Amino acid sequence: MTGERRALIIANGEYDNPGLSALRSPAADAEALAEVLADRNISEFDVQVVRDETAHVIASRVEDLFADSAADDVLLVHFSCHGLKSESGELFFAARNTRPERLASSAVPADFVQRCMRMSRSRSIVLLLDCCYGGAFSQGVAVRASGEANVLDAFPGGGFGGRGRAVITASNSIEYAFEGDHLADDHVRPSVFTSALVDGLRTGDADRDEDGWIALSELYDYLFDSVRERNPNQTPSRDIEMQGELYLARSRRRRIKPAPVPADLRAASEDPNMFTRLGAVTELQRRLTSENLSVAIGAHEVLTTMAQTDIQHLAEAADLARREARVRAESDVVRFGEVVRGSRPVARIRLEGPPIARACRFASSHTWLLVTEVADGAEISLDLMEIGAFDGRITVTGPTGELVVRVEGQIVQEPETRPAPEPSPEPAPAPSSEPEPVLVLPPVPAPTVSRAKVDPFTRVAGGFAIAAAIYLVVIASTLSSSVEDFFEDGGWTAIPLIALALGGVVAMFAPMTRRMIGPGWLCGLALLMTIPFGSAVFVLADGCLLIAAVCALVAVRRDRSFRLGLGKPRDRFAVVALVLALVAMTGLAIEAGELIDYSSSRADEAASYLMVSVILLIGTVLGALLRPAAFGIAFLGGVAGGGIVMVCVLFYGMPSSSSVTGVGWGIALGAVLALAAVTGFAAFRKQAKA
Repeated sequence: MTGERRALIIANGEYDNPGLSALRSPAADAEALAEVLADRNISEFDVQVVRDETAHVIASRVEDLFADSAADDVLLVHFSCHGLKSESGELFFAARNTRPERLASSAVPADFVQRCMRMSRSRSIVLLLDCCYGGAFSQGVAVRASGEANVLDAFPGGGFGGRGRAVITASNSIEYAFEGDHLADDHVRPSVFTSALVDGLRTGDADRDEDGWIALSELYDYLFDSVRERNPNQTPSRDIEMQGELYLARSRRRRIKPAPVPADLRAASEDPNMFTRLGAVTELQRRLTSENLSVAIGAHEVLTTMAQTDIQHLAEAADLARREARVRAESDVVRFGEVVRGSRPVARIRLEGPPIARACRFASSHTWLLVTEVADGAEISLDLMEIGAFDGRITVTGPTGELVVRVEGQIVQEPETRPAPEPSPEPAPAPSSEPEPVLVLPPVPAPTVSRAKVDPFTRVAGGFAIAAAIYLVVIASTLSSSVEDFFEDGGWTAIPLIALALGGVVAMFAPMTRRMIGPGWLCGLALLMTIPFGSAVFVLADGCLLIAAVCALVAVRRDRSFRLGLGKPRDRFAVVALVLALVAMTGLAIEAGELIDYSSSRADEAASYLMVSVILLIGTVLGALLRPAAFGIAFLGGVAGGGIVMVCVLFYGMPSSSSVTGVGWGIALGAVLALAAVTGFAAFRKQAKA
């Protein structure tokens, strides 16, 4: 029976003690490694991330992972933090509350992790240690150690009773840092060790034998070479005791084994008659374009032999045939032009030729040049913050050759819009008796302003939002003949929805908000509008808003500059939002209870209260998890606005009876209004930081 694959990533970069310097890489380490380990096409681990926690929290998570495992489970633990040694030479992993002078009570002992590994029932355990001192201690805080901080000494090989386990460390020496070239780097990137780990798994370069699987031994060899290449002073170490081979990830670097050509075709390629050999070249050329890559590479090998050994006429024909399968791209240069600092533009390398020419791997010359393989080539994105020109290389390697694609452009600062200076008044000319000549110039055409291309789905979404707003205005104005009737007939409940729909219209057409804020707003609002209003006149408006939200979401998915997904809840803002949603849910539940007590025949209306509360809670949870943050906050704003509308509609349907106090309704309204205010504050704070 196949066990589970579980990973625990522990990243500590912030420390309460001033003697421990903050590390910039652990946050990036956790994010990058968690993404690649959780990828179902690569590693398929169930990943848990613990960031900047205290020692007892980290120890509890470590113990839980090992104690709750089964024999067939594969467990992986990654530490990214400071590694500290006590006066007696014991290794400790620094936590947020660690005090270097009190390691035993404030840090995580390596001996504790070792005991947890020994007690675990899992037979496959991998421990990755990216920890160091990193020159992080200020004067007055002394951590004594002599020689090397060899973390492998803290994990001896004995005592495992036949269970396999492996420890791979970033280095075994105390004087080396692991965050790029130096610690004082304002741009957050993964450490040298973890960066190589992520690259090896994501690209498949760690698959040294190209069998489609990345074994643990292969991964260490790749890490050793990659880390030494980036930092010759850093030497990864290992202590691996495994029975058999442990495969950590899949790889697309599967070696293509050539299929032998048929015997009659092989004989024709070697026949003394040159015309028979020329016919063999034609057949080999046909096989070279086969979808079966093994057949194609077998034909390529025979054509290569003929091009090198046959007479000139046939050698030229064979060489011309095999050139059709050479590695080639649509363009040898990718020009990004001027790129605004902080943006993430994406370009594509499209490969051409038969299938064998497109079965390639991609390697970038710099860490800021990110490459993702796609069906017909690769997508290129930039992770570069420095102002100025950039020039990189993408090496494309396939079974039939190699190609280098240049990547060039320039990072520029985002231009500031400044008002044009007012022209200074010119002095009046002196009066003259002679008339001045008049020079007639042809009209100058107005300068054209380049506008960003608007996705057609964005236009459609804005159009349906306009239709919903117009329809609501018409309905609200025709429901009643007087102001008193307007309020008595419930027409006032359409006012907040009109305002929200108009807000969605503005957000979908404004250049600064139509990419994320507008779609997020409409999607959050439409989520609450899936609940029936209780009046048929509003059904068309609900439908228009739902269609607008769907079109807006399609526009977001088509935008390749960012990826919509779920992430970790956002700090205190997420907690406050969830608490307010629960308060609103409680208030609506109280009101539903009062309604049922008033009359059992109104149970259906009470059920609508509960439905609104559940949808409101689901929307709040989604708003706290959605990424990018701007989309999630806008989504939560739409949820809060829709909640206000629904609470108003429910109030209109309440019976006028002393037994229905409306206390629960008041609690719910206060909670959704507070949720809207908190969301507005979060949006303001994010804008201020930007």
